[in-house]
Amino acid sequence: MTKKYKFEDLLEIMEKLRAPGGCPWDQEQTHESLTKCMIEEAYEAVDAINEGSKEKIIEELGDVLLQVVFHAQIGKENKSFDIDDISHAISEKLVYRHPHIFKNEDLKDSQAVLRRWEDLKKQEKGHTSVTQSMESVPRNFPALMRASKVQKKAQLVGFDWPNVEGALLKIKEETKELEETILEKDKDRQMSEIGDLLFSVVNVCRFLDIDPEKALNSSSDKFIKRFSYVEEKCLDNHLKMEEMTIEELDKFWDEGKNEGR
Repeated sequence: MTKKYKFEDLLEIMEKLRAPGGCPWDQEQTHESLTKCMIEEAYEAVDAINEGSKEKIIEELGDVLLQVVFHAQIGKENKSFDIDDISHAISEKLVYRHPHIFKNEDLKDSQAVLRRWEDLKKQEKGHTSVTQSMESVPRNFPALMRASKVQKKAQLVGFDWPNVEGALLKIKEETKELEETILEKDKDRQMSEIGDLLFSVVNVCRFLDIDPEKALNSSSDKFIKRFSYVEEKCLDNHLKMEEMTIEELDKFWDEGKNEGR
């Protein structure tokens, strides 16, 4: 019967890989060298969840867990922290930020829970203003995600449009300002106004409860699908895309769109 590995086995395996006589690559790694791996594994886990494959979810979550165990082993070797410190820290945080569960505090709905969570987080981190809370959102987040989180912090204190119509009007305003910078050929203002336009689009996504990252990824997938139709049509007709006009290519694009590509 194949052995069923448990969490304790994973810790032992990681320790052996890092020990003298272990794997040279694993031995060379540091907290800093592993940062890219942590990000990549998290994204791959999200892809697996979106696909809905149980086997892939298990595999990719395992890769994420490996990153945590890897950092814990490095911390243990440096005598700075270990896996128990990590487990204690997250358990302590969960208990502290769920007073409605562990202290019988009355929070009526998920919005009240989120507001209390944010208050407790500010106290925990010593933030005395909403601005500090916004500044704590990591700059390494994808830009759309960071914008959404910053906006949600403003929303919690009532600094927000009363409805989605206000957010939509802001998109029109920012589009007009962008058009002006294009006419002026002012590159710095163009970057600023494009940023404002994207920020306004994220605002609309928030009102509609749509994840801007998912929405943009969906549009990218749709573009690739329709582009492949255009490319196939060109090949079928022995045409070179680079020698065709955009109007000719658009005809194939519209065909693909009409066929549901």
